[in-house]
Amino acid sequence: MVRLVLIAILLVLVTACGSIGLLPTNDLVQKAIALGLEQTQQKLSQQLDLDFQGFEIKRLSIAQEQPLTIENLPAFHVRGTYDLIIKLPKRQLTQPKKPFDVYLQIQQEGKTWRLLLPDKGSKNTQPIWRSYLIQ
Repeated sequence: MVRLVLIAILLVLVTACGSIGLLPTNDLVQKAIALGLEQTQQKLSQQLDLDFQGFEIKRLSIAQEQPLTIENLPAFHVRGTYDLIIKLPKRQLTQPKKPFDVYLQIQQEGKTWRLLLPDKGSKNTQPIWRSYLIQ
C-alpha cells in the first residue's frame, strides 16, 4: 500500500516537472508582443509617414495563462500588462500598464514557439489563424 502511494506521488511530481518547460516564459511573451508591435509599427509608418525609432517593453506582468489546443497543437492564451516606451526622433512616449492578449503555440518538435493571430476577415465559426515564428 505504501508503495502505491509513493509511486502515485512520484508520477505526479514527474508529470508536473515535465509540463513546466512547456509554459510560455516572460521572455517569450515579450518577444511575441514585440513581433506584433513591429508589424503594427511598419503599417503605421507607411500610412502616416512617421519616423519611429523603435520601442521598448518593460514591466511585463502575466495575469493569466490558459492552455488550449489550436489546429491539433498545444497553445496558450496569455493575458496581462506591460509598459510600452515608443521612441521618436525628438522624444519618447510612455504608455504604462498596456494590456496584452496573445495566443502562443509550441510546435510539434517542442523547440519553437509561434505567435498566432486570428484573421479578422474570417466570418466562419472557426477562426483562421495566421502564424508567426517567434525568434
